[in-house]
Amino acid sequence: MRLYAGSTLQLFDDVARRSIAGQLKQSYFGYYGYKPSDEEVGAWENSITALAGVFEDAGLEDHAVAIEYQLPLTSRRIDCMVMGKDDDRRDNAVIVELKQWESCEASDCANEVVTWVGGTKREVLHPSMQVLQYQNYLEDTDTAFYGNPSVRLGSCAYLHNYRPRKNDTIFEPKFADILKQAPAFTEVTSTHLEEYLRKRLSTGQGAEVMKHVDAGTYRPSKKLLDHVSAMIKGVPQYILLDEQRVVFDKVMAVAQQTVGQQHKTVIVVRGGPGTGKSVIALNLMADLAKAGIGTEYATGSRSFTTTLREIIGRRGSALFKYFNSYMDAEPNLIDVLICDEAHRIRKNSNSLYTPRARRTDQPQIDELLHAARVGVFFIDDDQVVRPDEIGSSDLILQRAREQGIECHDYDLEAQFRCAGSEAFVAWVENTLRVKRTANTLWSHEDAFDFQIMDTPQKVEDAIRAKVAEGHTGRMTAGFCWPWSRELDGHGSLVKDVDIDDYGYSRPWNARPETARLPAGVPSSNLWAYEPSGIDQVGCVYTAQGFEFDYVGVIFGKDLVYRFAQQDWTAQPDSCYDRVVKRSKGKLLDLLKNTYRVLLTRGLKGCYVFFQDKETADYVRSRME
Repeated sequence: MRLYAGSTLQLFDDVARRSIAGQLKQSYFGYYGYKPSDEEVGAWENSITALAGVFEDAGLEDHAVAIEYQLPLTSRRIDCMVMGKDDDRRDNAVIVELKQWESCEASDCANEVVTWVGGTKREVLHPSMQVLQYQNYLEDTDTAFYGNPSVRLGSCAYLHNYRPRKNDTIFEPKFADILKQAPAFTEVTSTHLEEYLRKRLSTGQGAEVMKHVDAGTYRPSKKLLDHVSAMIKGVPQYILLDEQRVVFDKVMAVAQQTVGQQHKTVIVVRGGPGTGKSVIALNLMADLAKAGIGTEYATGSRSFTTTLREIIGRRGSALFKYFNSYMDAEPNLIDVLICDEAHRIRKNSNSLYTPRARRTDQPQIDELLHAARVGVFFIDDDQVVRPDEIGSSDLILQRAREQGIECHDYDLEAQFRCAGSEAFVAWVENTLRVKRTANTLWSHEDAFDFQIMDTPQKVEDAIRAKVAEGHTGRMTAGFCWPWSRELDGHGSLVKDVDIDDYGYSRPWNARPETARLPAGVPSSNLWAYEPSGIDQVGCVYTAQGFEFDYVGVIFGKDLVYRFAQQDWTAQPDSCYDRVVKRSKGKLLDLLKNTYRVLLTRGLKGCYVFFQDKETADYVRSRME
C-alpha cells in the first residue's frame, strides 16, 4: 500500500499546484476510513514540497516515487521512496525519511535522541537509525530487494528545517556508523543530498524500476533466517531437556513433512508454567530457519515480543510479530507460524488504532490459520487474564477442524523447575481453586523455596539478596493501585504501589506512553529483561510470559479468601484494572488466573506478602 505513486514530473506538477497534501489526505481517508490529523497534513505539505525541490534541483526527471509506502505486514510507512537506475543500468531505490525538526537533544540511549513530538519532549530513534531499519526490513523480507536480479536499496534522512549547531547531537560520534550507512542531510546540506541521489539514480527509467518493486512479494530471505537461527542458538538458556526434546522432535517432523505440500497442519502444544513452551518454540524457530523454511514467531504480548527482539537483535526482529499482524496476510504466506502464549489470542485483531475502513469481524484465530501452511500453538489454558482474550486449545482445534486442517495435539507434563517441582504449580492451582489437583498441602521439605512473609519490605529484601547472589528476580503485584501516566514533580516514576500500614511504596514499571523516562528506568516492554527492572514492581501484563529464578508477589485485596463462605471472592473496589473490572461474571476467574501467573513466575522460589490477613491465614492452613 502507498498513498501516492507516480513519476517525479507528476510530483513536481502536484507540488506546484499545491495539491500534493490534498491527494495524500484523500488517499489516507480512502484507506483508513477517517481523516489524517491537521499536523500530518501540514507535515506532508512542508516536507514533500522541500523534498520535491531537491529532486528537481538534482535533475531527477525520469524517476518514480512512492509516498507513504507501507512496509509489508507492519503498520509502519516509509515517507518516500524514489526509484531509478544507476550508471551501470542497475535498478536502484532510495528511502528518504523526512523530519521537520529544528533541534534535538542528547539521550542516554544508544540509538535515540530527544526532540519535541506530540507536544512534549520524547526519546525517539535517530532518523538515520529509523530509516536504516526500514531498509534492512525490506532487504530481508521483500523479494524485490534480495532476489536475482534485485533492486539495490539505499536510505537517508532529510531534516529540511534543521540547521546543525556546533557538536550537534544528530552528528554525535556514537552515531558515526549509522550515519555512514544512512546519511542525514539538513537544510544547509541539501546539495549533498542531491549528489547522493544523482549517484544512485543517474540514468532514470524509474517507471521500469517501480514495476520491479511492485512485483516483489513478502518472503523472509535465507540470510535473515540464518541470522535468526544463529542468534537463538547462541543463547545458552535455550537448551532442550528430556520431554522438551521429545515434543520438539515431533513438531519438527510434522512441520517439515507438511511444508511444500498442499494440505495445512495445526499443532497445539499445551503446558503450564515452567514446562518450557517458549524454549521449544525458540528452538523450533532456530532450526526451521536454519533449514530455510519461512518461519515467523508471533505472540500477543508486547513485553514478551519486545524482549525477544532485544535478545535476537534489530535485524532479526522482522520475524517476531504480534497476533494482529496478519489481518491482511495472503493465504499460506508463511510456511510455519509459531504462536507462543496462544492463550492471549483475542476475539479479533481490531484495536484502538485500527482504521474504521479496515476493522473486521473475522476471528483472530482464523487470520492466523489463514496466514500459514503450518500453525504451531503453544498454550496454557489457565493463563487468560483479560476478558477479550479467548485463546484456548479447544478453540484452536475446533476452528482448524472446521476448515479441514489436519490437527496434532500434545501435552507437556514435566515441570522444569527447581528439583522438578511441578508440585508447587499444582498446589497453587488447587489453593486458588483454578483446578482440582492432588496437591492439597505444601511441604517445606520441597526444594522449591516458597515463603509467606509478613511485610512487603521483607519480600523485596529477600529478592534483592537473591539477585545479589547472581540469580534473576523481580517484584510483582496484583493490579490493586493506580498506574500514573506522568512522572512526579522530581522527574521520577510515581510510587503508586503504596502500602501505608507497612511504610512501603514503590513505582510500577513504566507505562508505554510515558514521554521521557528517568535515567536507568527501563521501558515497560523491557522491565523483565533489563537489570534495573528490579527497582520497579511489575504487574501481570509485564510479567506474563517471563520466568525468573525468584519472584516476589504482593497479593492485594482484589482477591480474598473468606472462611465464612469457604471460598474465594473478588473485591472490585480494590481492583484498578478497568478492563478486568468491567468483565462482570468473569472477574473472579480472571483474578485467580492473574495470581496463578504471578505466583508461578519463579523457577527456584516465590516469596509472598498478603495484604489481607484472612487470606494469608487460609494459605498458611494449606501448608504443612
